[in-house]
Amino acid sequence: MASNFHGVFPYLPSPINAEGVIRTEVLGRLCDDLIRAGVHGLTPLGSTGEFAYLDFAQRSAVVRATIEAAAGRVPVVAGVAATTIAGALAQAKAWQAHGADGILAVLEAYFPLGDAQIEAYFRAIADAVDVPVVIYTNPQFQRADLTLDVISRLATHPRIRYIKDASTNTGRLLSIINRCGDELQVFAASAHIPAAVMLIGGVGWMAGPACIIPRQSVKLYRLCRAGDWNEALALQRRLWRVNEAFARYNLAACIKAGLSLQGHDVGDPLPPQAPLGAAERAVIAALLDELKDA
Repeated sequence: MASNFHGVFPYLPSPINAEGVIRTEVLGRLCDDLIRAGVHGLTPLGSTGEFAYLDFAQRSAVVRATIEAAAGRVPVVAGVAATTIAGALAQAKAWQAHGADGILAVLEAYFPLGDAQIEAYFRAIADAVDVPVVIYTNPQFQRADLTLDVISRLATHPRIRYIKDASTNTGRLLSIINRCGDELQVFAASAHIPAAVMLIGGVGWMAGPACIIPRQSVKLYRLCRAGDWNEALALQRRLWRVNEAFARYNLAACIKAGLSLQGHDVGDPLPPQAPLGAAERAVIAALLDELKDA
């Protein structure tokens, strides 16, 4: 599988039953539908995948099911998240052994960490695998963010080739692009406006909304790549309403509700998270209806 990652990578949900067993058949059907919709890759165990609520065995089942469903048709970049380097390495090595084409690395910090410790965490993951690594920074949820200096140093590692930045600061993305050049390719998150990130030099986005509007997301990416900015921005304005809804409600609950409305029995978010109520589901249903012809 080619390791030149670009385009639309949906952050997959983690369907799970009341006994805590991953519903691999549900996940497999969703992956197949997303690939047929034209997405460029799949990302299990991103934020939408509720990785913070899953144990190692559950995470492993999600990664295996995604890789089996992808069947080499698109790359699978699997999420690694831990509070310790040892925990992160166990995941990264296992996901590579399962057949992941890349690793999405995020740091879960409890106690505060300095730049040297944060850098050491990501370097250790990249040292432990032979596949490309996407470093993932999400300041809203992380106690330890990556500074521009740390990002610049990590970009010199031969396997750290991408960054997914979930800040809301698009100027920070441009600073990363200016500092790192071709050494580090930038993926946007749902906190950014994808078309704007593509305009300044991004290579795509890894985000939950692409799970429920995959064809529209792929169309937006193609318009951006073609430089058809008038059409791209017109579509982007319509699609941004989904991002606005996500900002109001629980992320996993939004995705799972949207997929449920589209016939995918992915279940509810894991407790203590709560599913969307009837009024909130109606908002998501109206959005999907409005965008079905986009």
